[in-house]
Amino acid sequence: MGRKYIFHEHDQLYFVSFATVRWIDVFVRRIYCDIVVDSLKYCIENKGLELYAWCIMSSHVHLIISIEKGNLSNIMRDLKRHTSKTILKAIAENPQESRRDWLLWMFERAGTHNANNEQYQFWQQSNHPVELSTQQMITQLLDYLHNNPVGSGAVDYPPNYLYSSAKDYYLNEDGLLPVIKLS
Repeated sequence: MGRKYIFHEHDQLYFVSFATVRWIDVFVRRIYCDIVVDSLKYCIENKGLELYAWCIMSSHVHLIISIEKGNLSNIMRDLKRHTSKTILKAIAENPQESRRDWLLWMFERAGTHNANNEQYQFWQQSNHPVELSTQQMITQLLDYLHNNPVGSGAVDYPPNYLYSSAKDYYLNEDGLLPVIKLS
């Protein structure tokens, strides 16, 4: 893994993206999005994660995060591990999941190509953290994150997208997760 994809200073602000293997559209069902939301909430309340902005797209997640003390790499590792196991279980047990067999086959297939897995691989291995060292970078990536659902055609106005922090920023209303707003 290249150095540009490593958290160098854990107390700095980072833009992080991580995606499902093969960019599989899993987060088209609320049940799977809610698992990511609950996991982020747990990390905020119990692991010291500081969440500034977030967005769950159909195949990937964007976050702007930091931590006052601790290790962001460990939090991301634990978050991805927990969500992958929980989402795979939810897919397997969801009688209304029309794509269940195909999804599990795809994740199992990806898992067999990676010696680090026991059976399945849900997330791509890298997190692609980008340290936000200037106000211009913060503004640019915050706008990108909130406008991603608009660009995908999911909504026509960022706060109309449930699984992001756009409501916090655009309407000054509480979204699904507590965020520390960037100025």
